[in-house]
Amino acid sequence: MSNEKTVPVATYLFTRLHQLGIRSIHGVPGDFNLVALDYIPKAGLNWVGNCNELNAAYAADGYARIKGISAIVTTFGVGELSALAGIGGAYSEHVPVIHIVGYPSTTAQKSGALLHHTLGNGDFTVFTQMSKHISETVALLNDVHTAGKEIDRALKTCYQSSRPVYITLPTDVVEKEIPAESLNTPLDLAFDPNDPEVEADVIDTIIQELYAAKKAVILVDACAMRHRALDEVHELVNKSLLPAFVTPMSKGAIDETNPRFGGVYVGSLTRPDIKDAVESSDLIISVGALKSDFNSGGFTYHTSAKHTVELHSSQVKIGYAVYPNMKMKLVLRKLIDTLDFKKLQHGSETSKSEPPLISNDKEADAEKSDSEVITHAWLWPRVGQWLKANDVVIAETGTSGFGILDARFPTGVTAISQVLWGSIGYAVGATQGAALAAHELDPSRRVILFEGDGSLQLTAQEIATMIRHKLKPIIFILNNEGYTIERLIHGEDAVYNDIASWKHTQLLETFGAKEGEYKNFVVKTRSELDTLFDNNQEFSSAPYIQVVELFIPKMDAPKRLQVTAQQTAQRNAHS
Repeated sequence: MSNEKTVPVATYLFTRLHQLGIRSIHGVPGDFNLVALDYIPKAGLNWVGNCNELNAAYAADGYARIKGISAIVTTFGVGELSALAGIGGAYSEHVPVIHIVGYPSTTAQKSGALLHHTLGNGDFTVFTQMSKHISETVALLNDVHTAGKEIDRALKTCYQSSRPVYITLPTDVVEKEIPAESLNTPLDLAFDPNDPEVEADVIDTIIQELYAAKKAVILVDACAMRHRALDEVHELVNKSLLPAFVTPMSKGAIDETNPRFGGVYVGSLTRPDIKDAVESSDLIISVGALKSDFNSGGFTYHTSAKHTVELHSSQVKIGYAVYPNMKMKLVLRKLIDTLDFKKLQHGSETSKSEPPLISNDKEADAEKSDSEVITHAWLWPRVGQWLKANDVVIAETGTSGFGILDARFPTGVTAISQVLWGSIGYAVGATQGAALAAHELDPSRRVILFEGDGSLQLTAQEIATMIRHKLKPIIFILNNEGYTIERLIHGEDAVYNDIASWKHTQLLETFGAKEGEYKNFVVKTRSELDTLFDNNQEFSSAPYIQVVELFIPKMDAPKRLQVTAQQTAQRNAHS
């Protein structure tokens, strides 16, 4: 709430971020954003200060996946371009990140001055044009008279689209006064209602399909999470008692202790009983589908489009009929309120209505061996046994991202990975952001990172930011001597898939951790990991930042990854 008649543009912007629930701003200082940064603490926000802009973008992505929205501040040109790979990933995976760029003054822009951080051609729009393609909207705050409305428009767009937006903040606009009255009214983030007649027809058609089906299932995908439809999804699962499945991108979207949870569906890479349960159904209620190659088993879904209802953030598809401008969250709400759940034709009398059994114990028993070598097939069910309710689990692109699918989660676990964008190194930055967001919401939640030794080398310095902010993640570094995922695709023994050998147990001290506020562990055998998980309560309580260097054979990989790598190599070879 503002008691002032006017406030600086920067105060208006940062106050709005605070009203959205953001409490920490990621980014890197630069001369075009320095004055704006002075206003961050005045709005009740914390400045994170990352090691570079790419890491900051990854961190903002991780923060948003926990808190629902985030912000990053960079400087014009060199700073913003460094962040774009991370912003591109947020756009690709539907993550709402507000990218604020400290811009040269409006006077410099008009005169085409040859300033530093430019291309030397007087064009101040070129970097904005680049960002347009990975931003849902762009707001140029050059006109102080429209700055407040432009800020509100961009922030609302970011929230509703669940995608990044781009806001420029020129140096000579930062402290210009604008009316403060709007700050007394929080942004209206509610969606406009669906067209009532079209929505009624959609609901009626879906209901008739559900009543006629005898083996219906629910398949939940990433956009159900990103577009805030999980409350409705959970209610539909619990009231309908239909078997519910997830995809790699939506791992953790359904409570995996729910007796209606049936596992992870990944097309032809799915466990046989799970695959049969999905593909033998006579109706699929698909919520938020994002059928990318790695998310769909290399485009190997064997399901009937005719017998699928697809609910998306902006449209509904029933069979072959498409209904545009239908928001799935609103459709789900109306569907739940209208359905007579007693008319659904499924129950204990047919065994196929019961979802497959998902159990870490079952999977772990299948991998029992006299060998002490840690393999992926053994590791991930074992991790599932160790995880606790409400953990935040981040898995890096590569062996960890595929392996974590084999761990059955306790209730309330949040999983973060980058299945579609797949930028190696993402997970370290994302862990910093996710750990900070989790600490703001519930400091008791553990944050656990599974990171490859190769990916780590791209973004390792962000561990220093975690230490500086006293965050306490448990970092598992999977040491398999380089880029195993790349070796599986091409170049098993190629030098370009090799990396320098780091002393991982010296990283925390190198990055500034103080004695007594960190620990390192080296694990080379199954027995050593069992002892760490079962007998070291201090370790499992996550009292401070910890690193576990875990050795795995060079070419060992989860089965799904092995097949996916073969598929990828074949697609890459096609002309």
